[in-house]
Amino acid sequence: MIIAIDGTAAAGKSTLARRVAQTYGLPHLDTGSLYRAVARDVMAAGHSLEDARAAAFAAKRIDPSTLGDPNLRLRGNGEAASVVAAIPDVRAALLEFQRAFANQPGGAVVEGRDIGTVVCPDAEAKIFVTASAESRAARRHRELVGYGVEITEQVVLAEIKARDKRDSERAVSPLKPAEDALLLDTTELDIEKAVAAALHLIDKVARRG
Repeated sequence: MIIAIDGTAAAGKSTLARRVAQTYGLPHLDTGSLYRAVARDVMAAGHSLEDARAAAFAAKRIDPSTLGDPNLRLRGNGEAASVVAAIPDVRAALLEFQRAFANQPGGAVVEGRDIGTVVCPDAEAKIFVTASAESRAARRHRELVGYGVEITEQVVLAEIKARDKRDSERAVSPLKPAEDALLLDTTELDIEKAVAAALHLIDKVARRG
């Protein structure tokens, strides 16, 4: 089974996707880490994030073994990833990798922004995870403070809203639910309840299949 999990930044989809993958014994790919790695490599090479040629070059030479780099989760890398993710040649370069991962024997859980709409439009189960901007900002703020980052919740909220705008308005593969995606609003849910809700939705799809 291919399970596509899309959603807004800081809605909890990464933790949810990992837990879903563990439950079903499926491999898991956080496609956001691909774009974060591209941004990292572009900056490491001394190029601007808006340099489409440099970003496409980095995307074509992505090293999957570096996707677990904890530095990819640091503040600022998500914003940087959102910039390179808007470059068409970057998305095209990473598409084959994502589809190959999803279509391995037995399936996979793949999360991102355009999995249900572009990467895996034929996925058996599609979930779109969202939450209010305020609740997402509060979660991300707690996470950053836990990392020792000094930042106000108001600044985090502004960054979340800017990220939403950039992701949803980009010309290629904008963030939006697939027409057949099941919506999961986690505004009032902790992670345990969110995971339970996601598993319930997936099980319903599996029974129909």
